[in-house]
Amino acid sequence: MVIKEKRKNMKAGENKVLNESQRKQMLENAEFAFGNFLRALGYDWENDPNMKKTPYRVAKMYVNEVTSGAYSEPPKITVFPNESQYDGIVFQGNIPVHSLCAHHFASIVGVCHVAYIPKKDGNIIGLSKLNRIVDFLSKRPQTQEFLTKQIHDYINDIIPDNQGVIVFIKADHMCVKLRGIEQDSTMQTSYCSGYFKTNEIGSRKEFFDMIVNLK
Repeated sequence: MVIKEKRKNMKAGENKVLNESQRKQMLENAEFAFGNFLRALGYDWENDPNMKKTPYRVAKMYVNEVTSGAYSEPPKITVFPNESQYDGIVFQGNIPVHSLCAHHFASIVGVCHVAYIPKKDGNIIGLSKLNRIVDFLSKRPQTQEFLTKQIHDYINDIIPDNQGVIVFIKADHMCVKLRGIEQDSTMQTSYCSGYFKTNEIGSRKEFFDMIVNLK
């Protein structure tokens, strides 16, 4: 039996941190609901040895993995003073993106390239934290356009004294490959600010050259 809790439901892309009790309840509710979904599709899953635990597996996959970013605390981001006074491009490429299309709940799989330009007297972000930001924000249902801008804004808020931030995502959408037109195609989105937007000192071209030079 589903236990209902009076809590505001989220919209795609939003965040609602769950405590242990709330997470357990969500798992139970999702398991119950997916069992009904399979039954509505005509599957006798309760008497099928291959599907008997499918509602539980799917609920666990969504709550703890595929959409876990929507229910988890944001990652702790380490920021350091720019003691070397470096004011060139800080680039991190080929960051994995695993997300969900908000329209069909089909997988979005691709890579993200991120860069920012610190001020000489500003701050820099711990390099691995850029990966953590992308991973955290990816794991929820949304559109690729929304995710691209959200990653940009997240980095921009952490080091507001930057001289520019840029995000580029290249991804395949299973909602295009497995349904509708059923074709292989790749979506690309970018969002930028500061020097990357004005292209001062050729920074935007340098960023995309870095992507091309990745192996």
